[in-house]
Amino acid sequence: MGRVTPARGLRPRRRSVLAGQAAAQAAQFAPEAPQDPTAAAFFDVDNTLMRGASLFYLGRGLYRRGYFQTREITRMAWSQAQFLLGAENLEHMNEARSFALTFIQDRSVAELSELSEEIFDQVLANKVWPGTRALTQMHLEQGQRVWLVTAAPVEIATVIAKKLGLTGAMGTVAEHVDGVYTGRLVGEVLHGPAKAEAVSALAAREGLDLARCAAYSDSSNDIPMLELVGDPCAINPDRELRAVARQRDWRVRDYRRRRRATQLAVAAGTGAAVGGAVATTAAVRSRRGASA
Repeated sequence: MGRVTPARGLRPRRRSVLAGQAAAQAAQFAPEAPQDPTAAAFFDVDNTLMRGASLFYLGRGLYRRGYFQTREITRMAWSQAQFLLGAENLEHMNEARSFALTFIQDRSVAELSELSEEIFDQVLANKVWPGTRALTQMHLEQGQRVWLVTAAPVEIATVIAKKLGLTGAMGTVAEHVDGVYTGRLVGEVLHGPAKAEAVSALAAREGLDLARCAAYSDSSNDIPMLELVGDPCAINPDRELRAVARQRDWRVRDYRRRRRATQLAVAAGTGAAVGGAVATTAAVRSRRGASA
């Protein structure tokens, strides 16, 4: 992709449109013609298709490979805990954005894609909700295309889609020149209204009838996307989305078990992540001291 105009100074609405259009343009998809060409299903990823935030799992895998420091994985672990407890907000999105841009700047697209494949096989495959996975398969068996729509980088989203045998993915697009990331986004993170813009742009490009399409998400932030289609479904919904789904008679599926136990596990997992990072650092320092 060539160099594009940075999004700084653009109005929020314009940034959302730009991000959505970029996501639709960058979307890679399986070449096979669908049996039902005018219908498709759109799935959010984090807490909808899989438990937790895919960017966090990528970050943890990269930390273990020595790509960044303890304080960064500690901060990400805390954000992951808040996200699992339903606190998805603009602050967390900006934090994820800053991390992603800091990591990828001056790195190659091929490197991120390769690392994403490794981390999917090692971690992400075990985080997929079986119930949501079954829904994706149902649409595929009906001859429809199935797209992921996520705030995660499009390279990660594309790997997940390919590994699960889905049609393709739309995600946050980072600017790159000659296969190397510049450290800037095209538009903004594919979040909230930007997802709706991406779905609209893809539908126009592929000749989809949105009234015949379905969309799935856990977050009230994705209500604009859910409102676009004829068959919206709330999966593992947050409180606000659950209320909206009930009011509008949308389908609801909840694949979480024993929410209180999940919350306790999140707290324990966060402590383990932070403690493990600190312990790793201490061990490295101890070894260095012994060899000095």
